[in-house]
Amino acid sequence: MVSLTATRYGKDNIRLLKVERDPSNPRLQYVYEFTIRVMLEGDYEAAYTIADNGPIVTTDSMKNTTHILAKKNPVSPPELFASILGAHFVNTYDHIHKSFIHIIQHRWTRYEVDGAPHDHSFLRDGAEVRIVDAEVHEDGKIFLSGGISDLLVLKSTGSAFYGYIQDKYTTLPETRDRIMSTSVDATWKYDVFEGVEAVRASVKSLEKGYQSAREITLKTFATDESASVQATLYRMAKQIIADNSQVNQVSYALPNKHYFDIDLSWFEGLKNTGADAEVYAPQSNPNGLITATISRGD
Repeated sequence: MVSLTATRYGKDNIRLLKVERDPSNPRLQYVYEFTIRVMLEGDYEAAYTIADNGPIVTTDSMKNTTHILAKKNPVSPPELFASILGAHFVNTYDHIHKSFIHIIQHRWTRYEVDGAPHDHSFLRDGAEVRIVDAEVHEDGKIFLSGGISDLLVLKSTGSAFYGYIQDKYTTLPETRDRIMSTSVDATWKYDVFEGVEAVRASVKSLEKGYQSAREITLKTFATDESASVQATLYRMAKQIIADNSQVNQVSYALPNKHYFDIDLSWFEGLKNTGADAEVYAPQSNPNGLITATISRGD
């Protein structure tokens, strides 16, 4: 005896780039590149249990719908487009009760030519991406989160690590000054929105939320005299919540990117450890991984 207890299906890795042109100057353009996942939940158990495809919205239709709605609607900020896309499926198909939209926005940055931003030329300045998730329910409620992933940062001083447990398993020496580097993975959750129009009315604060979270992350990483990754992470999250009243929760996952000094004293007595370190060996693994979720209130 078995039972079907949970299902979700959809289309992953939908690729999309949209060019938007300024109405007053068509050569002034904006580009948005996404990788999108659409997942649905609803009453289609028969497709699993008795091989009846009658209630299936094909994943190819999901891809086509994504492209069509991108043509007919703004795609920036991606929180709005995710909400529009998710609402389409629960409003169009009575047997679909929830939709889950995951958007990765790939970073294109307008660059300068002869000292001025070029109207329609962009560069990919790193692997960093913007992340958006929208969970849309048939009653209209929309649960949104934003995020940053693969933002690789490093500072060469201003970080320490000492005062931790020292026992028979410990070989790591304490340090008052070290290289600190991580690949930032951050997510922030917004208060529940009562429908697409509520999201549309909040587009400025949603864009501000992303820009603010990114700027706070970078500034705090740079300026905090870090006692640990844990302490710096907490300061970042506190500031993001304080800066945006619609954000109720922030999560970080920060892997330690280790750089160890190299003892070169064997060669002519070269000093290259502690305060004399200038040459380091980047370490690929293993690495520390620090995570936390900080929420508004208790």
